[in-house]
Amino acid sequence: MVSWSRYNPVRALLLAVGALVARFGIIDRERVERATDLAWPRIITGLARMSRSTADVAMVGIALGPTAIAGVGYASPFWGLAFALGGGVAGGTIGLVSQRFGADAYDELALSVKASAVLTVAITLPLVAVYWFLSAPLIGLIGSGDQAVAFGADYLRVVAFGVPFAALNLIGSRTLVGADDAWTPMILRGGGAVINIILNAVLIFGLGWGVAGAAIGTALSNVLVTAAFGVGLARGGLPCIGEFPVRIPLSGPHFDRSLLGDLVEMATPLIGTNLARSGGQFPKLFIVGLFGPNVVAAYVVAMRVRALMDTPNWGFSMASSSLVGQALGQDDEDDAGVWAHDIIRFSIAVYALIAVGVFVFARPIGRVFVDQPEILPTVVTFIRVACVGVMFSGVYGGSTGPLRASGDTRWPLYAQLAGLYMFALPIAYLGVAVPEFGQTALYVAVFAEMAIPACITYYRYRSGTWKVVSRDYRPDASPTD
Repeated sequence: MVSWSRYNPVRALLLAVGALVARFGIIDRERVERATDLAWPRIITGLARMSRSTADVAMVGIALGPTAIAGVGYASPFWGLAFALGGGVAGGTIGLVSQRFGADAYDELALSVKASAVLTVAITLPLVAVYWFLSAPLIGLIGSGDQAVAFGADYLRVVAFGVPFAALNLIGSRTLVGADDAWTPMILRGGGAVINIILNAVLIFGLGWGVAGAAIGTALSNVLVTAAFGVGLARGGLPCIGEFPVRIPLSGPHFDRSLLGDLVEMATPLIGTNLARSGGQFPKLFIVGLFGPNVVAAYVVAMRVRALMDTPNWGFSMASSSLVGQALGQDDEDDAGVWAHDIIRFSIAVYALIAVGVFVFARPIGRVFVDQPEILPTVVTFIRVACVGVMFSGVYGGSTGPLRASGDTRWPLYAQLAGLYMFALPIAYLGVAVPEFGQTALYVAVFAEMAIPACITYYRYRSGTWKVVSRDYRPDASPTD
């Protein structure tokens, strides 16, 4: 652990960028180091997990062609609902956990985690039944092309069983990150992603199970990771991994009405935010589908590349939530503001470096997935548009961190609603309604989807209202008048 934590390339790159920005007096060097130590394991986790989903698309494309890529793309928003629901609850979890960890209120911390797990299972289990019995009609609502729809339905039907486990993974991860431990979630979730890729290779190429094999690998790997989190939190650690910073005893008490109420109040807007983001992908994929399976395949590939570029938010947003939340738990609003300020600027600098690099190498990156001359130019253009927009994604993630930590979680919801439903979707539809716009409208929509939420969320962060909101959620806090 010591060797990795000090000498891994991701940490070294972050420190190099942070040191350069600190040299200009934009951020504090000591805060760069602490934020990096908390962020880099989450970034590696994100890279591993996004690489897993990207490998899914690449393997399916190699084995079955662009139509299968389109099918998996149609199923992806439905699978994403697991992360929309689980991630929303987990966003409330990290706020409650980080504040109680900062205040040494460990009994309340344990009750917060138990409430999060129960709530997550309750809201995700119904999706399993819906996806199993209604996979074909659901994919048919947004998909075009009989073969692509069939691929998507096969994938969704099987992957459905992994939905509750994928959501619970987020609860375990956010619990540890809120307690200043991003290393353990990296090992568990990153290891799960590696297992997923290996399983997919065996099932897709070795056994010839196609998209069903990809779905089995995804579901099974999430079950294994959930089991590891559960055992580790119950025991206070795992062999070969080490001790956890917190322990969630299996003995009682198991329920606290006040904490559950705080969790629901904090998580509901975050769930709404995630559902707004995920829900917007359904009509958007329907619109993209009107341009034909090749454009859908190009879009899906570009979105996977964008997800890889966006992995710094896995680290910076969670680091901000944890460090800002801990400062708020100690009633130090000024320190919380400084943490938020520095991490946002640190994040923007890292995103700029990534965006430039991917923009320059967009064509060879696109060839990893497809090499057909009729698809590749569209893939490259989508990737380069995503490179410009991902800068705003860095602003959004950095601004959301302090809002999540404080419990001021409604504005990210408003931002997502505005970005997707007031801008991205209407702009995308213009490409269909006005033929002269064509695919250009899709490119503008991809940019607007990232830029608009970033501007709105940053405005809320700059207002400083989140500090006032946090006073209602701190340990033993009484609602403000």
